[in-house]
Amino acid sequence: LFIVYDLPNRDCHAKASNGEICCSYKSDGRCDYTDVSDKFCSAGLKEYEEEYIDQIAEVLRKYSGRVPVVLVIEPDSLPNLSTNQGDPRCGNSATKSAYEEGVSYAVKALATADPYAAIYLDAGHGGWLGWKDNMKDFVKTIKSLKVSSHIRGFASNVAGYQHVGEICDTYDFCLGGKNNDHPCCADPCDLIGQWNPSNNELNYALHLRKAMSEGIKDFEPHMIIDTGRNGAAGMRSQCKNWCNIRDAGVGHVATTATANPDVVDAYFWLKTPGESDGCTQVLPDGSSCPRFDSDCASADSIGSRDGEPRAPEAGQWFDYQIKQLAENAQLGMPSGTTVVTASSTVSVTQVISTTEEASTTEIAGTTVVIRSGNPFADKVFYVNPSYKTSLDSSISSASGKIKHTLASMRDIPSAYWLDNKMKIKGSNTNTMEGILEDAANKPIPELVLFIVYDL
Repeated sequence: LFIVYDLPNRDCHAKASNGEICCSYKSDGRCDYTDVSDKFCSAGLKEYEEEYIDQIAEVLRKYSGRVPVVLVIEPDSLPNLSTNQGDPRCGNSATKSAYEEGVSYAVKALATADPYAAIYLDAGHGGWLGWKDNMKDFVKTIKSLKVSSHIRGFASNVAGYQHVGEICDTYDFCLGGKNNDHPCCADPCDLIGQWNPSNNELNYALHLRKAMSEGIKDFEPHMIIDTGRNGAAGMRSQCKNWCNIRDAGVGHVATTATANPDVVDAYFWLKTPGESDGCTQVLPDGSSCPRFDSDCASADSIGSRDGEPRAPEAGQWFDYQIKQLAENAQLGMPSGTTVVTASSTVSVTQVISTTEEASTTEIAGTTVVIRSGNPFADKVFYVNPSYKTSLDSSISSASGKIKHTLASMRDIPSAYWLDNKMKIKGSNTNTMEGILEDAANKPIPELVLFIVYDL
């Protein structure tokens, strides 16, 4: 699974993960989010399309039909357009154009390059878009992009901490004081009291399915939920806090055995457990962090208390955090559970099977065959060797339960983030091309999930 994540003016409402492509550049090479001299972000979109998306598409074409691929497109981008228009960095014409045009181009170009790939758009999480008004605006945004025929559905809780919870019979089962004692109405963030029915990510999935299918003709989306760091609940003083949360735990391992397989395709580690969300004001080496976000100094963030270590920049390995995540892990693996990885003994289908249900669709003037059904079903999931190496660096200094949990995580699949151009082409498994080549050469080609994230 790959995360596509490099839009111009990326992550407009935060600083910790600002991107490399901009609508307008400052003298230091960083994005000037408030400069709207190029109000349609023409130069930034050209760079994004030609130097990022087209390069990904070229690699996808090479492996189309050889390796099963899942893509998650640009986390946080479209949710920011729905809820953060009051922030001048997000609400200006340049950022708006970059996000809408960039995501639309990415989906269509990547679907054309590999018609077998399953594509999911990011949908924030229930504590962000779960309110009915926010959901209506999000449906309007998705509808305007005209991409529903090219996507499988949505990814929720990407890089988040929202609990999976238990699923209710209907998305609004808990509203209005109804059924307060039912386990599916457990509400660690007190969202129901704010008239948000999406008190957990499973109920949010029901809400997304209902709103999207009613708002967009012939569209019945399916969901995947990021369970990389939501194994614990109730550890935050405020659930709006998102950066390196203290006392969080690793969540459910990758599986298609979800609470409602008709709606939720899979639980999967989309955010790599152990990679920092963002830096403290002072970095571990004592220097000032140029991408410091004040949200990373929240009361719930590791590094905000005396005696806690400083956090590295977003995406860098955070040893203290991964050990805490392991200490509080809820992997969801009862006795007898099999994680479908290369080391598992399982019966799987071929990557492309002529007996699968399929449909045809028109993409860029060409009729292609698209497989229907859950793209994760009956697949062997790829485990990136580079993640094992990162875990090994923490296992060597761990002990007891934490060491045992970290060791068990070495064979758990997670997504790979394409958050800069340098990660696309190359021969090693720190690049998209190298990962796909490695996955293609397995005895049975293994499913890979990428996060596309460079707006």
